[in-house]
Amino acid sequence: MNVLILGGTEFVGRAVAEEALTRGEKVTVFHRGRHSPPPGVTALHGDRVAEGGLAPLADGEWDLVVDTWSGAPSAVRDTAALLAGRAGRYAYVSSRSVYTYPAPARLDEDGPVVDASPDDGADVDYARAKRGGELAAVGAFGDRALLLRAGLILGPYENIGRLPWWLTRIARGGPVLAPGPRDLPLQYIDARDLAAFTLDAAAAGRGGAYNLVSPSGHTTMGELLDTCVAVTGGEADLRWAEPSAVLDAGIEPWSELPVWLPPGELYDTLHAGDVSRAVAAGLRCRPVGETVADTWSWLRSLGGVAPQRPDRPTVGLPQEKEAAALKALGLD
Repeated sequence: MNVLILGGTEFVGRAVAEEALTRGEKVTVFHRGRHSPPPGVTALHGDRVAEGGLAPLADGEWDLVVDTWSGAPSAVRDTAALLAGRAGRYAYVSSRSVYTYPAPARLDEDGPVVDASPDDGADVDYARAKRGGELAAVGAFGDRALLLRAGLILGPYENIGRLPWWLTRIARGGPVLAPGPRDLPLQYIDARDLAAFTLDAAAAGRGGAYNLVSPSGHTTMGELLDTCVAVTGGEADLRWAEPSAVLDAGIEPWSELPVWLPPGELYDTLHAGDVSRAVAAGLRCRPVGETVADTWSWLRSLGGVAPQRPDRPTVGLPQEKEAAALKALGLD
């Protein structure tokens, strides 16, 4: 295939680019030039929200376009419209956030979604931005649009900081506040598995929406953190606390303790979705040990400091706050 990636230099886009190159595909990345693309791609530079910024895409034909945009839906609208007559399929990396909150456990792709418009600008929230992007892709490509409703995305190149924070914290050693229960099932997708599914689905001529995370219980909170301990050298001591105790200590799920959510509405929304459609279409999820080990190797190659998207808040529990919570809970 001849693949065009809108982005292609950071987390998910880079994973798609590298997977496509591994398969021998011809890859073009269209980006603003702020980060170096993977070796072996053709690079086009432009800013899709600037006047005339899409000019480098005025010519050319592609079998697949992959778009990871999470800003104004109107940018997806304009790009998709420009490419609709010269591209076979349009894969838009969306989000399970498009579902009306709270999304009940086992919700499939036919669940209700938020109101949005492909004409929305940058002043909409994340859920509406992603749903508007979906509508823009479908408006231009119809059933040739592939909507990838990802949930939590982990793996090498992560620029949000969730798994890198856990790895860095656990590598520091000592008592670590571990939010329970240990057997709490998690859903996530390794960016490389997302990339493989995208390319496979496009090659098979698939379209429509897919919830794109692992089956619930692919791993647990306990297995994830135990694996972090193992790959970083085993010097940390996990001190498990019940969800109510963590919350009573004033600690914020997801933002201060990344990945973790206590059982409840938000947990059901993000860690209990129905992924049977994607599994039937060929979704394969690598073991959590591989995701953790490869992320740790990548992180060490950067000196232990992961990149951070400027449009996302920094995640993680401050050291002093963790120490105070451990003491208050009698876990120090």
